[in-house]
Amino acid sequence: MFSYFTTNEANQALPDVIKKFELALAKKNIVAKLEQDLQMSIATRNSFEDYIAIKQKLNSAMTKFFGTLEILENTGVSVKSIEEGLLDFPSKRFDEEVWLCWKYGETEIKFWHEKDSGFMGRKPIEVSDESLI
Repeated sequence: MFSYFTTNEANQALPDVIKKFELALAKKNIVAKLEQDLQMSIATRNSFEDYIAIKQKLNSAMTKFFGTLEILENTGVSVKSIEEGLLDFPSKRFDEEVWLCWKYGETEIKFWHEKDSGFMGRKPIEVSDESLI
């Protein structure tokens, strides 16, 4: 079910979101390693049997990765980039929809940006900023 996050709600959800993000990142790294193994298999002219075995592992790893993304986004966040560690929480500022922005490594939600601006458009959340729901 969709809902907007207040800054406090986003910060309360963050520990669980971080765990889910880290699991998705680990699954993404497995996919990347298997993609390299598959390319190496092609380059070294391994047998079809070896190629197919790696390809099947890759398919399984990709399925698991996308499953972790689904679990992560079911928390209400939007994954902007696994590689860069960017997640956004939907929120409102006055009557305008905005994103509360989080980057991997940050311990709390401290920034927001408009819908059409990304990470580069981040603005700090003021302590007294009651305009964010």
